[in-house]
Order: sequence, then C-alpha cells, then structure tokens
Amino acid sequence: MADPIELLIQGRAHDLGGGFAVRRVLPSVKRRMVGPFIFLDHFGPMDVPPGGGMEVRPHPHIGLATVTYLFDGGIFHRDSLGFAQPIKPGDVNWMTAGSGIVHSERTEPEMRATGFRMHGVQTWVALPKTHEETAPAFEHVEAARLPAWHDRDAALRLIVGTYAGRTAPTTHFSPIFYVGAELPAGARLAVSPEHAERAIYVADGSAIIGDRALAVGDLVVLAAGPTVDLVAGAGGAKLMLLGGAVMDGPRHIWWNFVSSTKERIEAAKVDWRDGRFAMVPGDSEFIPLPDK
Repeated sequence: MADPIELLIQGRAHDLGGGFAVRRVLPSVKRRMVGPFIFLDHFGPMDVPPGGGMEVRPHPHIGLATVTYLFDGGIFHRDSLGFAQPIKPGDVNWMTAGSGIVHSERTEPEMRATGFRMHGVQTWVALPKTHEETAPAFEHVEAARLPAWHDRDAALRLIVGTYAGRTAPTTHFSPIFYVGAELPAGARLAVSPEHAERAIYVADGSAIIGDRALAVGDLVVLAAGPTVDLVAGAGGAKLMLLGGAVMDGPRHIWWNFVSSTKERIEAAKVDWRDGRFAMVPGDSEFIPLPDK
C-alpha cells in the first residue's frame, strides 16, 4: 500500500521580538507552498504573564492575503485602510494585501494587564497572478458565520474555501481549503481527496497516519489521490487541514513581500524604504526595511 505521506516538515523556532516565539513551518527548504499557502506560523499554547503580549509594529505586505485563526487569546489588528478589529478564538481575519497594505498586530491593553493564554496560527495565502495587484481589503468573519459540523467524533470548522460540500463565506481568489479540526482521544478523521494539494498541521496533541506518529509542530504533505485516514493520539488533537489547487507558477518571498516576479519585490522594498506606502492612521511607529 502506498505511503499516504509525501513529506514531513517540522516547524522551527523563530522570535517575533519581545520574546514572542513562534514555530515557523512554511516556507521550508523542503517545500515552499501547499496549494496557495506560502507561510505558516504557529504560536503557543503559551501562558503570557501580565505585561507581556504581541507587539508587531506596522509593516507592509504585497501579493498575498493573511489569515489569522486563534484557539485562545486575542490580537488587535489595525491597518492602513482604517480598520481596527479585535480577533477572538474561532473568528477569522482575512486581509488582502494585493498591491500593498500596512498593518499592526498587538495585544489589547486589558489582556496585557491581566495576562492570558495564547494559541493560534497565522498563514499567508499567495494570490494568483490575476489578483496580485488587486486593491487591498480587510474582512472579519465571526465564528458563527463559518460552516461547522461533526465527522463522527471530530469537530470541524471551515475557515476559508470549499471542503466536504461546504463553502466558507471568507473571501478567496483561487481553489483553497482551510479547516480547523478538534479530535478527542482515539477519534478518527478522513481527509477528503477533493483538492490537488493537501497538508495537515498538528497544532496541539498528536495524531497517527498509518504507522507514522505526528506531534505538535509537524506538517505532513499528503500524497495526491485517495482519502487519508488519521487517528487522534491519547491526548486528542487540534489540527489544521489546508491546501488547494497547484499555484500558477512559483512565488518569490522576501520579508513580508510575495510576488511572482523579483522585480515587483524590489519595487516594494524601495516604496517601503522611501515612505510611499499608506500608513496606519494614528500610529507613528513602523518596522524599518531589513538589511537582508
């Protein structure tokens, strides 16, 4: 029987500043993308003491959409379009960068004062060439608006795209699926074969596919073809199922910029360095262009 796992990628530690550490899973030297997903950061679960939290100053993006999904905690988003939006567990923030947007991600003062538990995943979705320069936009989708269902004992929520006969209301520009799945110990889940590229990320607990044991920080890229069955480990599991159609060509990624051409990224570097991006209203801070 063919191995259902094509590739295993293990997240690596990365510090966002202020001691706020994440596991960076994509891009990897082993695999740049799965469907349109080109970036995946996993943070937590962590208990943040009073005075701590996320402090990501305004910074730019082009050629992508950011998707933030939380299990615990909260993040306050502000952007150059004037949106100011807290995100809570189960909700989705989808920000289309397109031709260019600037945003900040910070912990709200009330949470910072008391301390809190933080756990979530942020992904970047590369935009197809036809939409790389689309107008920037922001969309907040509450948890209650997302399709949610049970597959035997597994609880699933469709965050973006189409999956298992369901469609999320979240904006998207190419075939994609992004599902949050929570499984109690021993629960089984069948991963649908409907999308060309598929992956499973273990955000909490453990899981087993065939004879392969998967732990927190593991991203498994599934072989194309049939349904893949998995079983949650003894402590249960929180999983992200993700993927979609094969992208319309390779993408270049440098800092917060994604594009199908290196020339567009070079132009974005100059625009940020020279202050030509619109800034977040009322926020004079920003992250300077890195040296490399």
